[in-house]
Amino acid sequence: MLASLKFPPTLPSNRFFCCHCTSSPRTEQPTIDMVKYKEAFAKRMSMAGLKPHHRIAVGVSGGPDSVALCVLTSQWKKDALIGIDEKDGCVDGLLAIVVDHGLRKESKDEANVVHDRVSKLGVRCEIASYDWLDGRPKLGHLQEAARDMRYQILQNVCLENQINVLLIAHHADDQAELFILRLSRNSGVLGLSGTAFISELFPTNNHYHGENSCTNGILLVRPLLDFSKEDMYEICRKGGISWVEDPTNQSPLFARNRIRLSLGNSKLGTFRSEVRALVLACRKTRFFVDRICSNLINQTATVNAHGYVTIDVEKLDPSNVEDICLSKFITVILQFVSQRHRPVRGRTSKLLLEYVRNFPIKTSLTAAACYICPAPRSNGTKILVCCSVDSPLPSEMASSPKYFCEGNKHFTTDDVKDILMNAKSYSDCLVLPDASDVPFLHATTSESILGEAKRRRLLSESTRESIFLLQKEETKHFNAKTEVISPEHESRQEIKHSSTHLRDAVGPGQCHHFMNRFLLMWRVQKLPAGEIASNWNAELVSQDFPCSSCVVGQEASLRTMVEADWLYLARLAKGQTMESCPEDKLLSACKMGKKVSCSDFVRLSAQKALLILKSIPVAARRGLPVLVNSQGLLLSIPNICFKYCPYLSVSATYKPRVPLGGGHSSFL
Repeated sequence: MLASLKFPPTLPSNRFFCCHCTSSPRTEQPTIDMVKYKEAFAKRMSMAGLKPHHRIAVGVSGGPDSVALCVLTSQWKKDALIGIDEKDGCVDGLLAIVVDHGLRKESKDEANVVHDRVSKLGVRCEIASYDWLDGRPKLGHLQEAARDMRYQILQNVCLENQINVLLIAHHADDQAELFILRLSRNSGVLGLSGTAFISELFPTNNHYHGENSCTNGILLVRPLLDFSKEDMYEICRKGGISWVEDPTNQSPLFARNRIRLSLGNSKLGTFRSEVRALVLACRKTRFFVDRICSNLINQTATVNAHGYVTIDVEKLDPSNVEDICLSKFITVILQFVSQRHRPVRGRTSKLLLEYVRNFPIKTSLTAAACYICPAPRSNGTKILVCCSVDSPLPSEMASSPKYFCEGNKHFTTDDVKDILMNAKSYSDCLVLPDASDVPFLHATTSESILGEAKRRRLLSESTRESIFLLQKEETKHFNAKTEVISPEHESRQEIKHSSTHLRDAVGPGQCHHFMNRFLLMWRVQKLPAGEIASNWNAELVSQDFPCSSCVVGQEASLRTMVEADWLYLARLAKGQTMESCPEDKLLSACKMGKKVSCSDFVRLSAQKALLILKSIPVAARRGLPVLVNSQGLLLSIPNICFKYCPYLSVSATYKPRVPLGGGHSSFL
């Protein structure tokens, strides 16, 4: 496609680059009419399920890649006769976002220059700056930290502007760089497939918007994966817009830069085209594995509202599932239950494969922050995957985000559903190839992947040797860097205590996403909780609580359930206050204005909770959220309907931050 056509760029020595100044030094090359670029772009947008009327944001750094993306996106909307806002003369439903990382003195001025240039295209532009309040990241982790921060800012700006789609300017050359980088990190074929054409970003901090909170992410679309770097320069020239060259992109201190410079120094066009062909073959494998994994989830996995997953191993028939597909299936389940989205590799992956294939399953194990065991009364034909609360917490989960109640202001779920339906209808038309036609399905090492690529005539011997040299050089850099990582850096990655002891403070009226799994809110009301509608707009009480001797205060915190909690419930259920008084009589007494002690209510609540608790497997109970007061006294276990006071209203809904499967993704 377009990626095969070369337009070698002449990079400027100055930071701000004017496209009109470089047309003459370039040698005569075949040029592509802008119409062809626009047609290719429109096709990729259609494959993503996007239409010109959708509200879209574009991440813009000011470099040739993102500027070219801006040019194509604005023209795509204009060609569809999308209106122009009379107030500012900009294309409706299109926002360019420039992130000022604040890492160089010139960054603010550069952001303003980019803003002005993009605005001249008729694209509304917003600059988002970041202050490194905790200090600038160390040089070795600078690009990674800047990337994480950039995506978080892009998400926030999208949400503030009620935009559900973010376009990023990754292209074919970026995929080739990532291939070499991951090859040096011993990635398998799934990692070597590069970045997804479509994926979802799920905000770590957000406002509460009712039912749709934490279920819809920002759609991240990369429509330029078929375009080369040279195409980016050519589109900017044809669009008559200049760009900024970031000098840090030339620094050999960063792995991506070293690989980029090595690939750029290659004079053989066949080398770059063969690497791209190899990446595409890996993506074909990824598409096959993802489709098989999705089918297995639909057929064998059941998500329970109490936060665990049941897998029907008999239906799964793991002995007849390819290793790579089964491993991906298990990883996806574990990542969903734990909400820790780290890859499962090496010995752990092999251990899990052996475990599910040892049918019927009679043992249990802990892996990847999950506890896996046979389901009760299943005779080993089913297994439970529960969150392991004894695993060290990653730093991002050390404190759960708090939300504030607001109207459904930022989420336009109908648009997202419409886009995903359009994208799915396109991918569903593609015939899933037979396993025998899928490359690298049984390749387990980088050597075997490259060897099979050569046998399939995707690579020549010279390209294979060049890739090995690049891999060897970058592996050397990686190993040297790994040796000097300090214990201090390692300690920042995980919190060395179990989540059982995690206490997240949460005040009344605050919505809390506990461990990225349960959405919880509590408050005290003037009427018993059973007598009012269960919504977040109920009238709050004053500082004086309506019942006598109440242990509920204005402060509470969350932790996970422990064995002592159900023993405590058993003791409460045997209480003798107001003997045999049914719950409806307690509520009637409240209606008549009589003071009712919490102790009169707690016995019945504990009895009901114990009945519900019996239906929940013991392994799954340990992941349930528990509300305690400032002295540590148990106030509520909302998942089993226990609460210490009739005036206490607590709601807990299982809403994982990232859905099963990691949200919508496509490697087309």
